[in-house]
Amino acid sequence: MTPPLRGVIFFAHGSRDPLWSAPIEAAAQALKAQHPQALCACAYLELTEPDLPAACQSLVAQACTQITVVPMFLGTGRHARNDLPKLVTQLAQTYPQVLFHIATPVGEDPRVTALLASIAAEHLA
Repeated sequence: MTPPLRGVIFFAHGSRDPLWSAPIEAAAQALKAQHPQALCACAYLELTEPDLPAACQSLVAQACTQITVVPMFLGTGRHARNDLPKLVTQLAQTYPQVLFHIATPVGEDPRVTALLASIAAEHLA
């Protein structure tokens, strides 16, 4: 039996400013640099392309059968609590052969909060 092919979608809010998405895209590129075989995409809730359905379609076209959506938010606000689960439920109905998982927003990971504190501490010296 073939193991499931896993993919990751970095999911962020979006902005009218085209430079805004650079850190999100950089995270995807860093993942690909660390894991060259990684299948990943970026997706945005609004104002920036691609949206979540388009990013998901891209990964499914590459034979992904498990997709984790990583919310690139500092906390669990309305978008992570309400909007994202609704979008993923719709995707699961569109792609019943794919197992979807929503990760905890990155800002709630203790490694990220420790890094943020470390960055802030540099300004105390």
